[in-house]
Amino acid sequence: MNQSPDSNSDERLDYQTPTTEPFVGTQSTHELARQEQRPLLTQQEQRSLVTYNHVTYLLYVVSYFTAGILWILPIFMNYAKRREADGTWLATHFDWQIKTFWYSIVFFVIGSMLILFALGGLGVSVMADSGNLAIGSIVLTGLGIMIIAFTFIWHLYRIVRGWIALTDNRPVP
Repeated sequence: MNQSPDSNSDERLDYQTPTTEPFVGTQSTHELARQEQRPLLTQQEQRSLVTYNHVTYLLYVVSYFTAGILWILPIFMNYAKRREADGTWLATHFDWQIKTFWYSIVFFVIGSMLILFALGGLGVSVMADSGNLAIGSIVLTGLGIMIIAFTFIWHLYRIVRGWIALTDNRPVP
């Protein structure tokens, strides 16, 4: 049974060699944005998203003067528009702000929990008249305050750094 190569082409399996691209999880958003084969945004869409990002950065800064009340609004805004910027340099700004928000929340909660735990221990030490427990409580309170202060400064730094990059029309790292 001699068959020509063309006669059994339906039965033939074509195997593709695996791509040599590195694992996607190891690439930054900026690298992925450069590789994406998505059509570019129009000038109007890009201007709109740049303005939108300016507003979200501004809301983060203003939230410092409203006891954090406005802090939640920009995160919703970022999640709402983040997919529109996929594949562009603006996607890095949406991701930057979202990560800044969540990491700040985590560290703030850790600092607050340390302070609450320490203050509870301080109350117990006063009632039990234990100096050692009081010293430990004061140390934990200080550590919690330092974590919250670091979080505050780190958050402000990331907002300023991201806003400067946006003003220069470049992605954040």
